[in-house]
This record gives sequence, C-alpha cells and structure tokens, in this order.
Amino acid sequence: MNAVEILQTFRDQHLFDRTITLGRNEYLKQSGTADTNIYLIEEGSVRIFIVDGEEERIIRFGYQGNIIVSLDSFLSGKPSEFYMQVIRKATVSIIPKEKFMTFIRSSEQYLQLWATILEDLVLQQVEREKDLLIHAPAERYERVLKRSPQLFQEIPHKYIANYLRMTPETLSRLKKS
Repeated sequence: MNAVEILQTFRDQHLFDRTITLGRNEYLKQSGTADTNIYLIEEGSVRIFIVDGEEERIIRFGYQGNIIVSLDSFLSGKPSEFYMQVIRKATVSIIPKEKFMTFIRSSEQYLQLWATILEDLVLQQVEREKDLLIHAPAERYERVLKRSPQLFQEIPHKYIANYLRMTPETLSRLKKS
C-alpha cells in the first residue's frame, strides 16, 4: 500500500476522531509530555524538533498529506522530549492511539498495514541518520532534495537549513549552484 492508499483506508475506517486548526508557532506537542495521537497534516506545515542546550535541532517535517507522530511516546506512552510546532497555519486530523490499535488488531490485513508503516518509519530514520553522518553540506542537500523535493516548496529555508545542519547562507549558495 502506498501513502495515498493508507490515508484512504484510515478515512474509510473513520479513524480520524477530530480535526483542529492551529496558527503559526502553536504547538501540537510540547517537550516533556506524552502524546499517543497520530496526526494527518491536511493543510499547512509542522516541524518536529528537540532542544539541545540552547539550540533547536529539527529532525522531521510534516506538510499536506503527511502523517506525523511522536513515535517514542506513541509506542511507550511515556513523555517525549520532542516538540511539534506549526510552521504555517495547519489543519490537522487526529487518530487517538486506542482507536488506531483497535483498528489494526481487527484484521491480519490491518496488522500488516501497521508493519508496513513501521518499516517505512524505520527506513526514513536510517536515511536521516545517514544524512547526519555525511560531513559535506552539498551531499546532505542533494540527498534530501532527491528524497523530498516537495520539502523545498513547503518549508521555509531557515528551517531546512537547520534540518541539514548548515547556515541559511550555505543552503542558499547550494541552491544557486
């Protein structure tokens, strides 16, 4: 199943409990809180980050059509250090964990769907880890551009630069070359 089919399955099964709209800079989740919801970004964009000393470290983005989750908190039910903050006014549909777990346990097909989602999340994390280990800014930029070209249309460049661990000026130079 691809992402569009997965979303359609979620809609067909009426898993989305409610939809909320958040303004720029509002939080879906704060550090130190537990959050076991699954979020679908209907419109807008969100960044997921952690604070390291005085510095924010962006680890993921979500924009229209993306599902985001504080996976560590979702799986454990424990507080997570991640923040989820709206970058551009966002409309977000929410699936509570209890409803989702009842759904995936209702059939072998849905359990396999969950396995597919988890596999995709693990592979995304592996790619992100590779990006962080690559020292050359140009190579990090090229990898992310190839993997997620829409990111550069949806997310302000200052956030992409943070995600890529470079200055906005370096990102600007790379985009021009």
